[in-house]
Amino acid sequence: MAEKRVSFKVEGEVQGVNFRSFTCKQAKSIGVTGFVTNASDGSVQGEAQGSADALKEFVQHLHKGPSAASVTGVEQSDISTKSGERGFHTK
Repeated sequence: MAEKRVSFKVEGEVQGVNFRSFTCKQAKSIGVTGFVTNASDGSVQGEAQGSADALKEFVQHLHKGPSAASVTGVEQSDISTKSGERGFHTK
């Protein structure tokens, strides 16, 4: 299965609501690698890598977020894959 990598940006009420830890947990359960971080504009951003199916499932979780979050939009774009990356972490 070919690996894909996407960069993502989640907008809305997504900081201070455990969005990053939620994202980490989902990524690990799906088997996606990458990272997530809070951005200065109030969004949550990151990169994720895995199979097309795994990434599709991961992005669906980004649209929902944890119960305290209120997601207004998710942007994603394909980027080049990184080799040797292990796990998914918060920056």
